[in-house]
Amino acid sequence: MSKFPPESKKVLIVDDEKDIARGIEYNLQLEGYSTKICFSGEEAINELRQTPYSLVLLDIMMPKTNGLKVLDLARKEGILTPIILLTAKSQIEDKVFGLDLGADDYITKPFQINELLARMNAVLRRGSNQGSSANQAIYTFEDMEIDFKSYSIRNNRGSFQLSNFETQILKHLLSHKNQVVTREELLKDVWGYTTLPNTRTIDNHIARLRKKVENNPENPTYIITIHGIGYKFVTDKEKK
Repeated sequence: MSKFPPESKKVLIVDDEKDIARGIEYNLQLEGYSTKICFSGEEAINELRQTPYSLVLLDIMMPKTNGLKVLDLARKEGILTPIILLTAKSQIEDKVFGLDLGADDYITKPFQINELLARMNAVLRRGSNQGSSANQAIYTFEDMEIDFKSYSIRNNRGSFQLSNFETQILKHLLSHKNQVVTREELLKDVWGYTTLPNTRTIDNHIARLRKKVENNPENPTYIITIHGIGYKFVTDKEKK
């Protein structure tokens, strides 16, 4: 019996190399996934606007609208579907930039299908996990209401949409309130990595998250930087 998700898991495969796309589709269907292929970035973004998917496998190197542009457009339009980037490039900058844009993972071509399936399973499992302090769908804290199902925050400054990574970071910080969370821990538990060339991607996500959580992002009172180590979500009780 397959250990991977059943056919109810819909995967969009986006790759202009038709043989590769069809090869991935064949193997995913053997594992019980429901699939659709888009051979261009333009087709992919239109498909994502119209149809919900559990996961997207998105090639970076495509003519006209490349994978990074598709990813950027999707996230800007509030499409939060998990996305794994497929790239033939060896430059780590492209991969880190993709994570900064909101990708959930990346895998470098050529890859073994078992590695791809394992990465997919990890991303899907990560999205379904709940932190112990954020188990409820709605979490209320002081003037904030965080809705983890709709990936949104409401506070006295308005309503804000959260990206997938912002949501996962916030869940992790709330699950460790008043405790220091290291950058390495975030890389492991949110991104699924133990190391990256640098931790700028984490700091960028924290900066964006503060703009939605903090009354004054330049002088944060909730998500506190612990210099040289990581971050801490501070409750009102500890601030007093």
